[in-house]
Order: sequence, then C-alpha cells, then structure tokens
Amino acid sequence: MTRIAPATPPHPPQVQAALDHLTPPGVEPLVLFRTLARSPRVFGKFLAGSLLDPGPLSLRHREIVILRTCALNFCEYEWGVHVRFFAQKAELTDVQIAATVLGGPADWTDAEAALLASCDRLHAASRLDDPAWDRLHSFFDDTQVLEILALAGFYRTVSLVANGLQLPLEPGAARFPT
Repeated sequence: MTRIAPATPPHPPQVQAALDHLTPPGVEPLVLFRTLARSPRVFGKFLAGSLLDPGPLSLRHREIVILRTCALNFCEYEWGVHVRFFAQKAELTDVQIAATVLGGPADWTDAEAALLASCDRLHAASRLDDPAWDRLHSFFDDTQVLEILALAGFYRTVSLVANGLQLPLEPGAARFPT
C-alpha cells in the first residue's frame, strides 16, 4: 500500500487534463501520477520535467538510460512501467532488458555501452570523470549529453519518489529479473 493515498476523482481541471493526456483510453492512470496529483503543484512540476516527449535522443537510447537508472536505484515500479510501455517500441531484447538490472553481457552497440557506463558512473559518483565524459561525448553531441544527464537525474528523482511512497507495482508491469 502506498504511503500517501492516490487522488480520486473529481480532480481539478488541470490535473484531470494531465491525467487524460498521459493515459490511454480505458486505462486507469498510474498510481504514481494519481498520488502526485494530490499536490497539483508537485504534479505539474513533475510533468514539466518528465522528458518523455521526442527529444534529441532516440527512443531506444532514452529507454536504456531510464531503465538502467531505475534499476540502479532499485525502483522496480518505474522500471516495470517503462518495460511494459516502451521496451518493445525501443526494440530492446529480453536479454538487454534483463541486463539493465543484472548487468552482464548483452548485444549492446558501443554507444549503448557508453550510455550504460555513464549511468553507472553517475549513480556511483554523482559525476562523470574525464574518461567517462570523453567516451559518452564521442557518441553523443552536447544537446544529447545534456538530455542524458537530465534523464538520469530525473529518473533518480522518480525512483526516490516511487520508492519513498512504497508504490505498489502496476498490474501488467514487468518485474525485475532474478
């Protein structure tokens, strides 16, 4: 059970509009969104920083950063939601999805391996040393690197919120591999 009960309808108009925009027809909004909706201010700020719109990274690269960041932060909730809704569209294999949690070999390109290594380094040290920066920057331009850093930071925040609230796992969402 989540530590803060999710908001229930009727929602303020701006919250309802956001929930409608985020949720496919006939699907209940995610517990994370409904819980954040308890504070329209926090919910609005959260949505403003989500980075789920098309940006300078491919969907695949974006999802690699998100999955690895969530896994490093032990956030099965958000990891599972992203596997459910985005992994297939990002053309991630089952082995690659598992590797975002367990590490180990997977068929990554050099650029994808640099993304994963950067996520690991950011998580461990909250910074990229020069070799990690150079490796990442050899595959991604300045705009893309800024997006990668922002994604890692945002999904660390998402992980802290979801874990701190002890959100129940969403029905149909993936579970961490063992």
